[in-house]
Amino acid sequence: MTAPARTRSSADLIRAEAPVLAHNYHPLPVVVARAEGTWVEDVEGRRYLDMLAGYSALNFGHRHPVLIEAAHRQLDQLTLTSRAFHHDRLAQFAESLAELTGLDMVLPMNTGAEAVESAIKVARKWAYEVKGVAPDQATIVVAADNFHGRTTTIVSFSTDDTARAGFGPFTPGFRIVPYNDLAALEAAVDETTAAVLIEPIQGEAGVVIPDDGYLAGVREVTRRAGCLFIADEIQSGLGRTGRTLAVEHESVVPDMVLLGKALGGGIVPVSAVVARRDVLAVLRPGEHGSTFGGNPLAAAVGSAVVGLLETGEFQRRAAELGVVLRDGLASLVGKGVVDFRARGLWAGVDIDPAIGTGREISERLMREGILVKDTHGSTIRLAPPLTITGEELRSALGTLGKVLTQEA
Repeated sequence: MTAPARTRSSADLIRAEAPVLAHNYHPLPVVVARAEGTWVEDVEGRRYLDMLAGYSALNFGHRHPVLIEAAHRQLDQLTLTSRAFHHDRLAQFAESLAELTGLDMVLPMNTGAEAVESAIKVARKWAYEVKGVAPDQATIVVAADNFHGRTTTIVSFSTDDTARAGFGPFTPGFRIVPYNDLAALEAAVDETTAAVLIEPIQGEAGVVIPDDGYLAGVREVTRRAGCLFIADEIQSGLGRTGRTLAVEHESVVPDMVLLGKALGGGIVPVSAVVARRDVLAVLRPGEHGSTFGGNPLAAAVGSAVVGLLETGEFQRRAAELGVVLRDGLASLVGKGVVDFRARGLWAGVDIDPAIGTGREISERLMREGILVKDTHGSTIRLAPPLTITGEELRSALGTLGKVLTQEA
């Protein structure tokens, strides 16, 4: 008989996964059983400071009391209706999210990839019905090294061989240009272009931050070309960079903003396309949908998330503690850190390959009670919950400095 999960060790649980779970992830060898705020605990009771926050899905920390209370209250009332009927939480969620982002209408979905797929469909339909592009000829311009999800259409315009190889044939209609290159972007835009889809900061690529003026330039190129600007803020949005949206650093208002991860408060998957009214107005009943999109539980949690952000507290914390993060990383350059990029409480840190790969450094940090994750060779990502304290952040940076001087 299989032993109850609560009595099995981390090693036992990791071994038990191998024969029954698809091997599409390579997680660190830690088995989390409990969490509160910025800290998680494994099945043996070891505690770790979470410096990844679920790739920004846990911007407000684990089990934030306001979000947990909203979820509990809704669980006692209503969890799902499907969109075949109205429910009493959806209007408030859409109204508050539109106001928070400065846009007009909301298309609620579940995962970030669904939001991206939805935006692609809306942009193409808008191109045919509003811009007048010939049927089936619409194009969308995207950036190299992007990460927008892992569906078949999305990996069709990925430049990551790991994401693409073996999954063709691929969806046509995308033009890939270098990131942070306005001239290349402008050259790729023509009368068939429905939209330009970019991440204001490329997260999976290693927290790549474009030059000042790039986002404003994208907005100007799309305005002149008469196409849409779609900002994928699924990781960068909702307080992570010190502003509600990363595009606000350049006072840019896109035509569509894609949100996810933190919108569900680390409790339920919630995503949304938030856009101008005339853009989302191209959708008519039956043309797009989701059984769980905008469900009552998701709407209740999403509304509570918006409520937390309306005060500006978390944006301010990310901005202020972002200075601590940058200063701490700057002190490590030349001491195991080759370079870093940071905005708010989000950083990509390039480790000297002579010291170790990103994976190796992540495992060393794990053994010291700090959880991070690697990407692309010797780069690690830091994205702690916005609830982290200055003391916790300084301690984590001190631990990073320590492991960079340890023998492998």
